[in-house]
Amino acid sequence: MAEVNLHGRWSSPFVYRVIRTLKLKGILYEYIEEDLSNKVLCFYSNPVYKKIPVLVHGGKTICESMIVVEYIEQTWPPTPFLPTDPYERAKARFWAPAAILSVFRSNGKEQKKALKDSLEMLKIMEEQGLGEKKFLGGDRIRIVDIAFGTIAHWYGVIEEIIEVKVLEAHALPRLHAW
Repeated sequence: MAEVNLHGRWSSPFVYRVIRTLKLKGILYEYIEEDLSNKVLCFYSNPVYKKIPVLVHGGKTICESMIVVEYIEQTWPPTPFLPTDPYERAKARFWAPAAILSVFRSNGKEQKKALKDSLEMLKIMEEQGLGEKKFLGGDRIRIVDIAFGTIAHWYGVIEEIIEVKVLEAHALPRLHAW
């Protein structure tokens, strides 16, 4: 098997999407902590956005967390994270990017609107995406769980820093418990 390296930063939730995917698939990889003040790797590997994570597999670079996750899914197919049914796969791709980072990137009136919009989206996600299922992706972990779960993991920290609560138990009991 070709060598697999993951370039990232411990503080990036997007890097954890890739880490969890690699671990769930049982893929051996080397993690390389990047110094984000020196974006040499990011400049060459992700010339448009200059961001991490960057996966290097057999000398080829793949960037942007969800693109990397799908690359891993297609390269190592056992334990699939995308459903085989085209309709179910389309639904999984729809829910996967439904993160609410706009709340954390804004302030003032913009933040209040972003919070309102995000809470509406999360309520829909809880009702239609999660429903009565164990995971957002159904009966086992799927791509949507990887996408949302790694962001949700950091919510508590971010909420404390910006002093805004998003995932409150009384408003979103299933997602909060998830």
